[in-house]
Amino acid sequence: MYQNKAILMGFLGNDAEVRTGKNNQKFTTFSLATKTSYKNKETGEYISRTEWHRCIVFGKFGEFAATLKKGAHINLEGEIQHTEYTPKKAKKPVRSDSVRVTSILKLDRAEKAAPEDLEHEPEPSEDIPF
Repeated sequence: MYQNKAILMGFLGNDAEVRTGKNNQKFTTFSLATKTSYKNKETGEYISRTEWHRCIVFGKFGEFAATLKKGAHINLEGEIQHTEYTPKKAKKPVRSDSVRVTSILKLDRAEKAAPEDLEHEPEPSEDIPF
C-alpha cells in the first residue's frame, strides 16, 4: 500500500497566478506559508520557523484557486511532487518540490457587517396594529 498525501494550513504569500503550460493547459500556482515554533532548551525562548510551499492547482478547481488573494488563510490537501529540470544557464539539473492541490478550504471569517447594521432594528410600522 502506498500513500502520498499532504495536509497544510497557512497563509498565501502573494495573489494566486494563472499560468499556461504545455498543450495550452491552464493551471494556478501560489505559495503557502506554514509556521512552526519550538522552545530552545538552553535559552528558554521560543524560536519560530516559516516554511514556504509551492502549490499547483489544475483544471476547473484551478479557476477557484485563482481567486485567492495574498493573506488568505486556507487549509489544503494534495500530493507532493518532485520535478527535475535543467535551467538554460545551468549545467546541473535542479530539483523542485511542489504540492499538487486536490482540495482547498478557505478559513477566512466572513466580513463583519457595519456597526450601524448590527444595531439598527426596524421600527414598527404604524399601519400594522399590535
